[in-house]
Amino acid sequence: MTGGRAVTAAAAGVVLLGGSAAVAVAVAAPSLRVVVTWYPAAVLAAGAALLAGTLLLVATLRARAVRTRDRAQDAAHAAGREAERAAHRRFLARLDHELKNPVTALQAAAAGLEPDPDDGPRVRAHATVRGQSARLAALVADLRRLAELEVRDIEQELVDVAEVVRDAVADVVDQQTARGLARPDVVVTLPTAPWPLPPVRGDVDLLYAAVTNLLVNALKFSPPGARVEVRGSDEDGTVVVEVADTGPGIPADEVDLVFDELARGRDARGLPGSGLGLPLVRVVAERHGGRAVLRSRPGSGTSVRLHLPAAAG
Repeated sequence: MTGGRAVTAAAAGVVLLGGSAAVAVAVAAPSLRVVVTWYPAAVLAAGAALLAGTLLLVATLRARAVRTRDRAQDAAHAAGREAERAAHRRFLARLDHELKNPVTALQAAAAGLEPDPDDGPRVRAHATVRGQSARLAALVADLRRLAELEVRDIEQELVDVAEVVRDAVADVVDQQTARGLARPDVVVTLPTAPWPLPPVRGDVDLLYAAVTNLLVNALKFSPPGARVEVRGSDEDGTVVVEVADTGPGIPADEVDLVFDELARGRDARGLPGSGLGLPLVRVVAERHGGRAVLRSRPGSGTSVRLHLPAAAG
């Protein structure tokens, strides 16, 4: 078939609709490229129908190929993420196993080696050993809890998030005052009218632990007497709990690391803690189908938002 000329599918459609020539259409595999060649003839109507049908077929095949490719990529990414999580869980379990017995033995030995109360240096050294071994034991327990949380079954009861927030705030404030610290200035803002926060479906104890961790973290990094604000909102079917402080903030190069296990920022190294509070918040959010989002401005403060899908119905 000589004398014809190949044009793009779009151009072919325009020429065909306004011209007086017949058309031959071919689909080139495997790229599904459409090749259109024009010839002098009097079969315009048949050619137009053929072209329209072929273009529709090609568009359908291309869309199907794209969907198949995207599904394969999503499955590969999901499998990769799950493999990483499984390896991470194995690491935490191994770490717990390797540390638990030595730490227990260290605590027992320290408890059985009470020094002479008149020997000041030994008394101080003994107190340091007991204190640090207790801290290490707490770290091991937190690691175990975090590893278990990533695989344990999550309760699916209806949870009143506003009640969880109020309980967490009351308990944290009481704990602070019981330790002889000044009563913290925590302001809670929860909607009541025209409607309260919707419930979420999940584990009330885990959600309470997540909010408590956010509060403790905010108070730890806030100067004495500074205000911490706790806000709740319903954003298009997502329940959001936000805890905001006026602490020193987090340097920009550390923001992406705060949800990693055992991560300790430069400004946090002189403060007590294991570096597992925010990772626990992240895991709790993810196990409930949500996410945790942190925003911070050095010198101004930090806000952490817990996003949870509202219960259906």
